[in-house]
Amino acid sequence: MFYEFYVSNKKIYQFLDKDIEEILGNYFTKSISTNEMARLTKWIKEESSTSIFKEYVKTNYFIDLTMADFDTESGKKKVFEEIRKNEKSRIKKRIGEVLLFVILLLIIGFGIAFYTYGPDSGKFIPKSTLTKTETIKPGTDKALLTLENGAEVALEKGKNVQLKDQILNGGELYYIAEPSTHKNTLAYNFLTVPKGGRFFVQLSDDTKIWLNSDSKLKYPINFEEGKERKVELLFGEAYFEVSKSAHPKGASFKVYTGIQEITVLGTQFNIRAYRDENEIVTTLVEGKLSVGHKRASKLLDPMQQATVTNENEAIRLQNVERIFEETAWKDGYFSFKGKPMEEIMKTLSRWYDIQYVFRNESQKNKTFTGVLDRESSIGLILDYIQKTNEIKYEIYDRTVIIE
Repeated sequence: MFYEFYVSNKKIYQFLDKDIEEILGNYFTKSISTNEMARLTKWIKEESSTSIFKEYVKTNYFIDLTMADFDTESGKKKVFEEIRKNEKSRIKKRIGEVLLFVILLLIIGFGIAFYTYGPDSGKFIPKSTLTKTETIKPGTDKALLTLENGAEVALEKGKNVQLKDQILNGGELYYIAEPSTHKNTLAYNFLTVPKGGRFFVQLSDDTKIWLNSDSKLKYPINFEEGKERKVELLFGEAYFEVSKSAHPKGASFKVYTGIQEITVLGTQFNIRAYRDENEIVTTLVEGKLSVGHKRASKLLDPMQQATVTNENEAIRLQNVERIFEETAWKDGYFSFKGKPMEEIMKTLSRWYDIQYVFRNESQKNKTFTGVLDRESSIGLILDYIQKTNEIKYEIYDRTVIIE
């Protein structure tokens, strides 16, 4: 059975298994079960399924954006009119909004100034000195590589860089395995991903690591055969796909993050440990995982999550119904379920490298549920949230003001 989609004025046909079709329907109506979510997560990982899922997300995005009455003829008409809008008309509308804003400023007078407080600026910013921004683009594949001798190399998609024992392929970095030298000390590299960035690295043992914005990883250039493999997530968020095949002797793999220590043997998991958050959150996708510190440790099963609080080092376990919410960033999406706006803006600020301020404190606690494309501009993301959450926003320079 073929399904018909209209995206960017193009008609797209895809063929889907009936069970997957039903699971996708349950996902977008937020009624998906734990078993269905596990199957959907596995299906999305298949190369042939990725583009299909993206089209579903885009289609769901446009439907949610324009109507709550899709079962009516007027509702359907509104949806397809929205999809058929071309980029030129959208740009004209935004230009009109900017001109209207400028006129209003002239009427009010140049002498009126009010202040907003940027969470990362440490000082008050006169709004009258800022420039209203039309578009802030999403992040890109970029990172700063610090070599064992202290030299720094800027990595960026499309930029050619000569590296000795590494291969740079677009926004991906691959390490070449070398025979064990049995040295007493290992040589380490650091990979720092700034706000507005993301990066992928494959270590010399074939372990794959995806790094989210504002993250830093420490790792050895080569591992010693048969010995414990150790890396350190200094801060930020990373998704690990730990290799076991490159170490037939069963060398264990450990990830250190602050007070937390993770021991694995071939598994997939996500760690979130940002500097401005008081918790380290580890979510297991596949395999077995031990999360602990000096005083305690706990074993995780797939679709379980461990939260370690920095203050009292308590380890809290809970089941996760939708793994995709924790790992969506790796596949190019934001996935929010009942998230308050304050947490959402913190997430957006990392990916778009922006500051934000709430002029109305009550807006911080408003919640939002939805799946959004990380490749969209922040204006489109906030427009969608605004439609369903009754918030108002303006963008000045790289500061988003929520009213």
